[in-house]
Amino acid sequence: MRVEWFGQSAFHLRGQDGTTVSIDPFGDMSALSSGRGIQWDYPPVSAEADVLLVTHEHRDHNAVEAISGEPHTLRSTAGTHESPLGPVVGIASEHDAAAGTERGPNTIFVFELDGLRVAHMGDFGQSGLREEQAAALEGLDLLFVPVGGGFTIDAEQAQLIVDRLDPRWVVPMHYRTHRIGFLETADAFCEKAPAVKRVQGSAFETAELPQTERRLVVVPEAP
Repeated sequence: MRVEWFGQSAFHLRGQDGTTVSIDPFGDMSALSSGRGIQWDYPPVSAEADVLLVTHEHRDHNAVEAISGEPHTLRSTAGTHESPLGPVVGIASEHDAAAGTERGPNTIFVFELDGLRVAHMGDFGQSGLREEQAAALEGLDLLFVPVGGGFTIDAEQAQLIVDRLDPRWVVPMHYRTHRIGFLETADAFCEKAPAVKRVQGSAFETAELPQTERRLVVVPEAP
């Protein structure tokens, strides 16, 4: 599987059979920079996909117009859904630690691609996983988890989730890079990890990663 990071929580996955998945795309965010004085230098996402997943309806995650083709689109919806990938499970969660009363709902998506079990946690902001959420996330190969704090969990909370779920590979997301001027960096999260692999460029192939380690943190370069 090829994994490409567009910044923030936006990813594009391509399986060996050519099936593609886009998750949490964003478009032109210049209004954020000019109107609120927040640095956002990531270029707008541009990709084509067979499946499009939107974890929640905030503008830096739900630019469905950025994805071309005729993707099967799931927007912020819990449940088990049929798709070109097979079943995609949406797990209900919250964007904050106050039962969603501050920043609303968030959907964790779980699916399989290339025989790998993948989960994207969106803007998960709960203080921790509930038992039923953890049960639905068992047996992961690849986990995308926010680590930058602020609007989501921070490095310490993310590490507790990683320790509990014990995925093969972990990709941190939603953190400060040279492209954005808010959130915390991924440094504290990486310092807690048992092993870290930094990737040259913003994309990597899972086949080129160590296959037997658990909880390996894989860090692509910011695009």
